[in-house]
Amino acid sequence: MSKDTDAQRIVITGCGLTSPLGDDVATMRAALLRGEARIENIEMRHMGTVHAGVCHFDARRWQGRRELRNGTRAGSVAIYCAREAVADSGIDWDSVEKPRVGVYLGITEHGNVETENEIHNISQFEYDTRYWTHHHNPRTVANNPAGEVTLNMGITGPHYTIGAACAAGNAGIIQALWMLRLGEVDLALAGGVSESIHTFGIFAGFKSQGALAHHEDPNKASRPFDKGRNGIVVSEGGAIYTMERLTDARARGAKIYCEVVGYHINSDAVDAVLPNAERQTQCMGAALAKAGLTPADVDIVNTHATSTPQGDIQECKAVRTVFPADACPRTRVNNTKSYIGHAMGAAGALELAGNLPSFNDGLVHPTINVDELDPECDTGNLVLNEPAEAGEVRVILNNSFGMLGINSSLVVKKFAD
Repeated sequence: MSKDTDAQRIVITGCGLTSPLGDDVATMRAALLRGEARIENIEMRHMGTVHAGVCHFDARRWQGRRELRNGTRAGSVAIYCAREAVADSGIDWDSVEKPRVGVYLGITEHGNVETENEIHNISQFEYDTRYWTHHHNPRTVANNPAGEVTLNMGITGPHYTIGAACAAGNAGIIQALWMLRLGEVDLALAGGVSESIHTFGIFAGFKSQGALAHHEDPNKASRPFDKGRNGIVVSEGGAIYTMERLTDARARGAKIYCEVVGYHINSDAVDAVLPNAERQTQCMGAALAKAGLTPADVDIVNTHATSTPQGDIQECKAVRTVFPADACPRTRVNNTKSYIGHAMGAAGALELAGNLPSFNDGLVHPTINVDELDPECDTGNLVLNEPAEAGEVRVILNNSFGMLGINSSLVVKKFAD
């Protein structure tokens, strides 16, 4: 393999995350293999009790009191994940040229939490805007989570967020891949973050659509593919990766989680909410083509499926088309939202993190909470309720789809020289 070719190969060398299942890859993975969901009931302004995936990371680990007071929850999630990713990568952060570091974070939305809170606050003072915080504008600009990372870590390279609805986690990784290939940066911090459970608006919006999950047991509320599924469990969280050119990773003897080998983003152009199976099929096919792989080469397909009645059916139709069970005997299909709910802009990045250990242990974590499989969701190769032994896992395809018809598929491969 030539040095020039290695400079175009992009690898993941570190991962930092916070999720309802825990705050590192090993803890999250152990819960996934145990089949352990972790959803809570929380009290939400104007909504009462709702199900939510809540993160319990220690924000004070990387932030001081003043920084926490002036910043945002999404910023804290991003800082925690970025710092943990750098620590996990083993890179000597003090020696890194900070102008050559880029921060690319996917988000679903940003600023709703802060604006809702300020409106609530001034409502206690007859809507007197003198009580409106001067921190509101920097808290609510769309680049905030990535910007808070640069402030905390002293990064002087480019930073921005990618607003790609629930496809955003994958989109952040894809953006980083291209900035590295173009030589714009030498190290990228990329992934997705979400603070969605702190805004009543997203809960109210899903409820008005008839798409908010409810179950007497919150840990069974998120149930993709199950005949009794009834909607989304909203979650917060984040996953950020250190990404490098293979030449740079080799030079410092870095451990390598995987190589990013394929990707695609397209648009349904059909409906603002209802997914389109044909476009999802095209998205997965194009990602595989860029990777130079066939569907039969894929060992794990991590689905986006959110536990909505129609959304799950549409994606399963697309998966059956691309990965027919009889033609893809190696392929296994799973889902992570059944454990943690839907982490919105963080979903794709978090779900990838839950599957990456399969490259080492050869196991496929299952979709849980499937008491009665919906026949329309039967792809013929679903892993349900118990882990499956896949032998050697070499290729993972990660799906993340979002509102307004944005689709993303990311293909990663077990690293090999």
